[in-house]
Amino acid sequence: MYRIMVTDHLAEPGLRILSERAHIHLAPEIGYEQLLKCIPEYHGLVVRSSTRVTGDIIHAGIQLKVIGRAGSGLDNIDLAAAGSRGIQVVNVPGANTVAAAEHTFALLLALSRHVCHAFAHLREGGWDRSRFVGMELFGKTLGIIGLGRVGTEVAKRAVAFGMRVIGYDPCASAPSGVTQVGLSELLSTSDIVSLHAALTPLSRGLLNRERLNMMKRGSLLLNTARGALVDSDALYEALQSGHLAGAGLDVFETEPPGRSPLFSLKNVVATPHLGSATYEAQVRCSEQLARRILEVLAL
Repeated sequence: MYRIMVTDHLAEPGLRILSERAHIHLAPEIGYEQLLKCIPEYHGLVVRSSTRVTGDIIHAGIQLKVIGRAGSGLDNIDLAAAGSRGIQVVNVPGANTVAAAEHTFALLLALSRHVCHAFAHLREGGWDRSRFVGMELFGKTLGIIGLGRVGTEVAKRAVAFGMRVIGYDPCASAPSGVTQVGLSELLSTSDIVSLHAALTPLSRGLLNRERLNMMKRGSLLLNTARGALVDSDALYEALQSGHLAGAGLDVFETEPPGRSPLFSLKNVVATPHLGSATYEAQVRCSEQLARRILEVLAL
């Protein structure tokens, strides 16, 4: 019977499907060196975003046949190394689409209406309503960078809010209700910029200091995609100077980010990579991934 190691959280329905056909070993706290030592014993490896599947791990996995990513992005897996070994890498890019789109709006609404700071003020016994005058979304321009599954779902919700939606994606056409524009135009004309691009060598640092300075003064930035799309030092400067009015962040260049300087700013709302963290998305993700892994193993 095949042996499969699961190094990150996978919802029970998926584990149940896998355990009917294979031996499952749960190792959510396993370190890199220990994984490197243990991986030769396994035919399958299931990860999320926190496990780095390097070339060394892949080459050490002498029996590996499949690597499953419980989510969409594959930037934490050395795809070239897997391909050279004939190891299939599977993911479930559509399973958490709705959850990620909804979380994008959760951050946007919390940011535009000062929800977090207003609640903190209220808990301290305050009632200074004038400190928390917010911004309506109606009539504002939302610029979406990355018009894949999540970007498209965000666009649908933005249209329902009465927003004007523009988008940039060199690899995809704009969905209905979205006007495709160049990146410079998007940055300079959007009231809110929302990142939904995949992390690749070309997109790493996409929003550097120069491009952040191109953004409309007083605009907001949302990132529920990948932290490394944004230069965090440059973002801190843009927020501290007031060039950007605020940022809603769910992802970071290094995760966990520790005591990031960004957290000291009052115009930042941040969450610990919760984009896919709904019960419904976790169940869909686990079930779909389990079935794909079993298909690869022909079980």
